[in-house]
Amino acid sequence: MKISIFKKAIAVLGLFVATSVFNLANAEVAVIVHPSNDSALSDSDIKKIYLGKSKKFSNGATAVAVDLPEGTAIRVAFIDAIVEKSETQFKSYWSRLIFTGKGVPPKILQNDAEVIDLVSRNPDVIGFVDTSSVNDSVKVVLTK
Repeated sequence: MKISIFKKAIAVLGLFVATSVFNLANAEVAVIVHPSNDSALSDSDIKKIYLGKSKKFSNGATAVAVDLPEGTAIRVAFIDAIVEKSETQFKSYWSRLIFTGKGVPPKILQNDAEVIDLVSRNPDVIGFVDTSSVNDSVKVVLTK
């Protein structure tokens, strides 16, 4: 009887892992800004903003990055593709900066809708969401 329960648990766990990997592989990131933002943003520019190495857009306006909660598929995809770090490395990077007083990490919003709402109301904010969440209230500057 115990073996049967064990086999079922392994099967459920395998299904969960496979689903998570499938969702991660299908996550397409859209980096978004306010529609009035006329900055030219490369992958490198966005990476610098999210690592706190740049606080300005190319047009000279202040750049304020927002983030999504740890573990979300779109966040993992963004950090991997744009920041070129694992989620653990990104967290560690910001922990060191916070500890030494050299930086404040991007504010964490709870979901794509909150990111889109804030970006659509503030020309200084840059965020990322799943491409399926994008609407005409924001401007997409990069997809990955």
